[in-house]
Amino acid sequence: MALVFDRDFEPLHGEAIEVAPGVRRVTAANEGPFTFRGTNTYLIGTSDLTVLDPGPADPKHLEAVMRAVGTARVAKILVSHAHHDHTAAAPLLKERTGAPVFAGSSRRSALLEAEPLRLDAEADTGFAPDRILRDGDIIEGQDYRLEALATPGHASDHLTFALAGTNILFSGDHVMGWSTSVVAPPDGSMADYMASLHRLLHRPEDLYLPAHGGPVRDAHEYVRELKAHRLEREAAILSALRDGKATIPELVAKVYVALDPRLGGAAGLSTLAHLENLVVRGLVNSDGPPALDRRYWLAAPTAGSG
Repeated sequence: MALVFDRDFEPLHGEAIEVAPGVRRVTAANEGPFTFRGTNTYLIGTSDLTVLDPGPADPKHLEAVMRAVGTARVAKILVSHAHHDHTAAAPLLKERTGAPVFAGSSRRSALLEAEPLRLDAEADTGFAPDRILRDGDIIEGQDYRLEALATPGHASDHLTFALAGTNILFSGDHVMGWSTSVVAPPDGSMADYMASLHRLLHRPEDLYLPAHGGPVRDAHEYVRELKAHRLEREAAILSALRDGKATIPELVAKVYVALDPRLGGAAGLSTLAHLENLVVRGLVNSDGPPALDRRYWLAAPTAGSG
């Protein structure tokens, strides 16, 4: 099963593009190796709007969103997860509209106290929503109904949103058609990420609108390919460790072929996420708690495990 990415996406920065009945997309011009063509802000509804992922604190993007709002009322602001490219415009949009900000519950504050240097640089540790959304919470407007689904993995607070009465799931950074999602410990978790993929396979929605890039069609097939890709990466790490103890940079050099140098740090963090999971499962050992600067080796098989 081959994982094929779709990078054929022209966002038309600053324009409101209708992507489904009652759903418009405005893409910020914050292009980069982790944001692709920019962060997608979604306006859901017609006269009573929910704005999902306000994006970066770019005045031009904020003005584009406000033009798209027009004479409608922004009732709620949703954030899929607290990374700067999703949250930075939230307080600015709240100031302009008076709408409260809704987001998931994060464990970043505890992590920041314990090991501040290990947090993903994209994490917005100062983000404070007005209301915490829990799994299964409902967000309603005059002509739409969204269900919040906890999908941790990329981030501990990551939420996706199912649009009732449609085949649509707003998939945030959890599932994107242009690339795999970065899983950066300690806030990101490979075990959680895989479990969240498995959960979405049991949902009926099969058209995903992600926070970066274009729509993901035949989403269930694509999610199966994502799972297979991660399992192949895990197998490659285990295979590389058969040569003996190794550091994460050594493993990245063996496992990631023709890697874009700009993505070296992300590859290291994703490798760490895999190793954390493998250590918990008793398949790999490390010379201390899993971290970027540890050495790793295969665990000896237990008696009768043949």
